[in-house]
Amino acid sequence: MKKHIITCRDVMNQRFELVDGLMTVADALAIMKANNYKKVIIKKRNSHDEFGQVQLSDIAKEVIAVDRNPDRVNLYEIMAKPVISVRPEMDIKYCARLFNRFGLSSAPVIENEEVIGVCSYNDIVLSWLDYLESADD
Repeated sequence: MKKHIITCRDVMNQRFELVDGLMTVADALAIMKANNYKKVIIKKRNSHDEFGQVQLSDIAKEVIAVDRNPDRVNLYEIMAKPVISVRPEMDIKYCARLFNRFGLSSAPVIENEEVIGVCSYNDIVLSWLDYLESADD
């Protein structure tokens, strides 16, 4: 029996917004709250730039904990950049290993220099569980 490969493309989600690094934290939080997102992805400025990201935890650490005004902090000031990304065709077992090795909980899925989704531990585990349950049938 051939083993079924589950890829990052199979499990990725669309729970992110692609935004400009000049956006304020307050504006990003409004987008995140309205859509129930935990992160925003920062657009590249040019072809030699890299994607960045800001997660809710970054806002907690870099804005709330140090008592900064979210209306006066731009995303580029607190973003992680460059972000570790994954390929859409990567097997989720390697994605999980990558997350473990680098202490990640999610990563953008990039294809042809564009973010096409986000893959998270939750997405990986739930899809893997679905696969196991369907294999039992």
